[in-house]
Amino acid sequence: MAHHALPRWWGRPAAAAGGANALGETTVVRAEQGGRTPRARLGGLPGRFGVRNDGRDPAVAGAVLLLPDGEPESARRASAWSYAAVVPLGRALARAGRDDGLVVHSVRYRGRGWNGADARLAADATWAVEEVVRRYGDVPVCLAGHGMGGRAALRAAGHPAVNSVLALAPWLPEEDRAADPEPVRQLAGRQVLIVHGTNDARTDPELSYRLAERAKKAHRDICRFEVHSDGHALRQYQNEVQALAVDFVRGSLFTGTYARPVADALAAPPPLGLRMPLAAGFGRSLRA
Repeated sequence: MAHHALPRWWGRPAAAAGGANALGETTVVRAEQGGRTPRARLGGLPGRFGVRNDGRDPAVAGAVLLLPDGEPESARRASAWSYAAVVPLGRALARAGRDDGLVVHSVRYRGRGWNGADARLAADATWAVEEVVRRYGDVPVCLAGHGMGGRAALRAAGHPAVNSVLALAPWLPEEDRAADPEPVRQLAGRQVLIVHGTNDARTDPELSYRLAERAKKAHRDICRFEVHSDGHALRQYQNEVQALAVDFVRGSLFTGTYARPVADALAAPPPLGLRMPLAAGFGRSLRA
């Protein structure tokens, strides 16, 4: 397997707890049982798509929080590769929403594990929403997560500042009659888009369909797109997935309107609106 160098922005030193570093990252340190846990951080994007503080950007009118993938159980530090994997989506969103006043941050978890009832990634997502509110005031927030980050986005959606959720290939637990099902009540009043590749070998597409089906019974503003033959990383149709994400995020945070396929999916009853195929060339058709 080829080894690739980590992005140049990865691993830059963070500021002290509660401060900000050169990328505009804010950190938090939490105490547990007399000790200290690793830091959760609110980071920017690398390069020219990072958050600027020079006064040339429009006032922040909305925010996207990128929630990278993780693992069900782990005490290890968060994965650099998972963060790098969400950067292309973040850049696409930042580019498309710049004139709208969109700011995009990545959430750098305390660790990579969900860890059962601790639901650590969801807790870090909730902290990140609070940090956005502290920094930018009363702006709408979209939680955009991949894999385990998709689960965190869905779980943390109950925060009052969250108006939308984008869950890409979300990791969801196997259904167990002896355990409570994954909650969906927190999705009420939110716009929700789930995207899943039909050939995902890491997270079961059928589980995201079942969650969407349960949620749709009470909350109509939910849709789900299937990406035919694509896998967990959604690389085969990356351009189409990014175009779909951009349309959904801008519609949810700013314009209030969506491309016809998204609007149709939101309006359609199950199973039609929850098994919508993502058409090849989706982004090109919007620009035509």
